[in-house]
Amino acid sequence: MTAQTDTPGTVTAVYKVSGMSCGHCEGAVSGEISELPGVTSVTAVAATGEVTVVSAAPLEEAAVREAVDEAGFELVGQV
Repeated sequence: MTAQTDTPGTVTAVYKVSGMSCGHCEGAVSGEISELPGVTSVTAVAATGEVTVVSAAPLEEAAVREAVDEAGFELVGQV
């Protein structure tokens, strides 16, 4: 799935992250990604390994990967 525009000025992308197993994991991943410029919302779900990111413009996958790595997890790719 490619990035979708939900409302004017926002882009929603869903990423697959491996290694998340609990709420603390979700918080770590969400916290790192939310620091990226333009990000307005991050929802991580450990049970599915999916992270939904809403941003003002499409994000570079390398930047998302670096944020996920910083949280101690691995970005599998965009869903």
